[in-house]
Amino acid sequence: MRRADRLQPVQNLADDAERRAAQRVAAAERSQREAEAKLSDLESYAADYQRQYTGRVASGIGVTELRDYQAFLARLNDAIRQQRAIVSRTRHDSDAERLRWQEAAKRSKALDHVADKWRDEERRAADKREQNEIDERALLKAARTER
Repeated sequence: MRRADRLQPVQNLADDAERRAAQRVAAAERSQREAEAKLSDLESYAADYQRQYTGRVASGIGVTELRDYQAFLARLNDAIRQQRAIVSRTRHDSDAERLRWQEAAKRSKALDHVADKWRDEERRAADKREQNEIDERALLKAARTER
């Protein structure tokens, strides 16, 4: 079995690892987009609620209603802080997965390069053997012709 053929199972494993890493990158990026969209929705909702609150305060509201508005705004701001932390974590996860994928791609490419190099060497060796056989037959034929 040729060296390049023996390397094929290792190449297949590296290619599979790269493919799985690319899938994890896609999933991490999808999670990041979803987290960012949720944060955007929360911030938009909070801004709308704050405008309503400001409008209600200007028109005059009761103490209980004021307290309820403030409590809800506080919970909403807590939710936004938590969502920002989630966005930060998903960005970090996405970046980490992208780095792992890039490393897997480098390994796969390096193995492909080695296999190509070995195939070229094997092809040159086979060409050289073939040329030697042709030369040897020509010499034998010339030697027979001279006798």
